[in-house]
Amino acid sequence: MSSTTIRVIQTAKETGDRLSEIQPLAFRPDALEQEMELINIYEDLEYQEIEGFGGALTEASAVTLAKLSPDRQQEIIDAYFHPEHGIGYTLCRSHIQSCDFSTGNYAYVEGVDPELATFNISRDQASILPLIKRAADAVGGSFRLFSSPWSPPAFMKTNGEMNNGGKLKPEYREAWANLFVKYIQAYAEAGIAIWAVSVQNEAKARQIWDSCIYTAEEEKDFVRDHLGPALEAAGLGHVKVMIWDHNKERVYERAKTAFEDQAAAKYIWGICFHWYSGDHFEALSAVHERYPDKKLFFSEGCQEGGVHLGSWNTGERYGHDIIGNLNNWMSSWTDWNIVLDEQGGPNHVGNFCDAPVIGDTQQDKVIYESSFYYIGHFSKYIRPGAVRVGSSRYTDKFETTAFRNTDGTYAVVILNRTDSELPYTLHFQGQLAGNSIPAHAIQTLLF
Repeated sequence: MSSTTIRVIQTAKETGDRLSEIQPLAFRPDALEQEMELINIYEDLEYQEIEGFGGALTEASAVTLAKLSPDRQQEIIDAYFHPEHGIGYTLCRSHIQSCDFSTGNYAYVEGVDPELATFNISRDQASILPLIKRAADAVGGSFRLFSSPWSPPAFMKTNGEMNNGGKLKPEYREAWANLFVKYIQAYAEAGIAIWAVSVQNEAKARQIWDSCIYTAEEEKDFVRDHLGPALEAAGLGHVKVMIWDHNKERVYERAKTAFEDQAAAKYIWGICFHWYSGDHFEALSAVHERYPDKKLFFSEGCQEGGVHLGSWNTGERYGHDIIGNLNNWMSSWTDWNIVLDEQGGPNHVGNFCDAPVIGDTQQDKVIYESSFYYIGHFSKYIRPGAVRVGSSRYTDKFETTAFRNTDGTYAVVILNRTDSELPYTLHFQGQLAGNSIPAHAIQTLLF
């Protein structure tokens, strides 16, 4: 056993507890083989290894941060990336060219330029790259960045614009793959290694903002015939490639199309997904059961519809989705924007959303939403390299997941979304520890 004392970290709606360490628990022998109200931990049953937790470093986040005072800026960086005083993010996402959370459409080339002669990342160097570097410096050597495009340059698309869907023209597939290569190389020259890329953000969505449609066959063929070979030829075969980057309801079908083609599958590390169409946790297990060597990566989720100051439901939405994904083989998790302004932007088409941290640029104030604390119950205590272990619970009124970190310690997360306090007894290696979790609360047990 790693410890006879159990640390209890709690966030609860009706208290002041926000990632607060409360009264510890002590193990006692299970002399009478208790049967009722148990949460069992099966440490010999091992599942997936965790790559990391994090959020998106967007132009909107960079612009918002820059409008705050230096002290408030540093507070936000520390809150997310400091391993002890913050919630320990290590894995971040960014965008290739513009996304909706940019201040406007932009591409890395000018006009019609299939040779990419005008390629440059000057727009990123003005805002996004400084933010990425601050995050990387705060994390240290374990920092990882993956990037997703929202749209190719307008001239490469069937609709002639970056917004409103459209498709990549077949004659520009090679040029688009080469732009990925140039992007990775340019970031490397700027001191930032790109760990992974996805082919297309939300490959099935025609949005009023930056977007591009790929069928499952088109996406698979692009990786097989263009992106994979281009990365390999440039000596970038180590950069991981992911597909889909959209909701879970089609994750199995998209995986099947790509992974059944071995010539494409050899280039694809995994499949990433969002939460906007519902839980579909079983779909993740279906992918893992059929393709156990491919990784499952949650790449985006947010509370839509602008800022929801003080909403507790937002945090519970995060907690529920993270636990469901983890218990169905997810190995990596990234939130959407790490910080937005008081309006839930900037966003160049008015698609305002909430973020775990709101930077009030008018009052130079930092506001932490419930989602920040709920995410922290996972990201701060389930560290890169942790392995999920087996667990069971006596009731579905709360949700649980359990992990063993690389130092041999355990982290068990318990989520209660009900209106009632719920009792439980942790059962681990023939030892017991009784406790309860308040209504609308989340706990992380550490031992």
